[in-house]
Order: sequence, then structure tokens, then C-alpha cells
Amino acid sequence: MDSDIQQTAYHSLLRVGVAVLALVLIFDSGLLFKSTAHVSKQTQNYLASAVGVQVGVAPNEVNVLTSRITELEQEVVRKDREIAVNLNTGGVTGGVNTSTIVLSAILFIMLVLIVLNYALDYLRTLAPRPVTVTDKQRTA
Repeated sequence: MDSDIQQTAYHSLLRVGVAVLALVLIFDSGLLFKSTAHVSKQTQNYLASAVGVQVGVAPNEVNVLTSRITELEQEVVRKDREIAVNLNTGGVTGGVNTSTIVLSAILFIMLVLIVLNYALDYLRTLAPRPVTVTDKQRTA
């Protein structure tokens, strides 16, 4: 019976899910290397700001110059923000990372569900099953 419980696809999926989630959490939190937390944070910021729309206009000298000036202005504003953020935080990106908290909570919930599942399966194997008597056993 124990081998049947451990070999079901559901249990295998749960174990693999917990293992993958734990590895992602280790990567995201930066437990092994601080650079992984920085990469994760930068990736999240990039994906959050990567929303945009492009409209095509026939290029001419005025459009090209206007677009280049706009790009340079945006770059200056971005650099000013980065400088302000580094000055305010002292150049250290510390604090609580929301994605780490969310991943930790999901991992904890999955672990609780796995333990609960195995506990209920174990209790089910201990529960007495009703014995049914067949007609052949009654006549014997």
C-alpha cells in the first residue's frame, strides 16, 4: 500500500512542484549568491516597465531629430532617478523582496498540503475496513 501511495502521479507532481518552487525561491532570495537576487529584481523591474506601443510614421529629418531628443531626455530622466534612488538607499538594494515573500508562502502552503495528504493517507490505511461476506462464504 505504501508503494502505491508514493508512486501516484499526484504525489510525484507535488514533490516535483515543491522542489522547483524551492529552487526558484533560493534563486529569487539570493541565499546562495546575492547576484541572483539582484538579477531577479532587475528582471521584474524590466518586465514591469516593458509595456509600450509603437506607431509607424514616415521618417524625415524632423521626426528623426525629435525622436533622438526624446530618447536623450528619457535617458537623462532615467539616470536622474537612478542617482536619486541610490542616494536615498545608500546604494544598497536591501529590504523585503515581495516575490520572495510570495514564493515562501506558496512553498509553505504546498509543504503543508503534502504533509496533510500523507497523514490522511496513513490514517486511511489504519482505519478498519468493513468485512463483507459473500454468498460462497455463507454456505461453507
